[in-house]
Amino acid sequence: MIVVDSNILAYLYLPGEYTGAAESLLSHDPAWAAPMLWRSEFRNILTGYLRRRSLSFEQALALQQEAEELMAGCEYEVDSASVLELVRDSGCSAYDCEFVALAAKLGTRLVTMDKKLLRAFPARAVALPAA
Repeated sequence: MIVVDSNILAYLYLPGEYTGAAESLLSHDPAWAAPMLWRSEFRNILTGYLRRRSLSFEQALALQQEAEELMAGCEYEVDSASVLELVRDSGCSAYDCEFVALAAKLGTRLVTMDKKLLRAFPARAVALPAA
């Protein structure tokens, strides 16, 4: 099992530069986990596509539902103290630290393309491998 941040999910569902890499990651390690926060972050990403009229409402809704099906049973609450300790020690946002805290809780890695997270947590965060 790996923890993926919301952008990795977006790469999987929204065609772009990293879509192939996200698909390859899912094929190689299909057990993805995320904090409950991923839902709101993914909805926010879809909102940008809606506002730019790159997606219809129906498409955005279908993508949200598909992502929720993929993540069903692999969404977790994280401990506030753990998140705040990571914030204090890193300077990263509480949102980003939720993903790191979950990876630590599950004893696994966080896959992300967030440069700040990769620098702040090199023992826990790894970059999305190239396809």
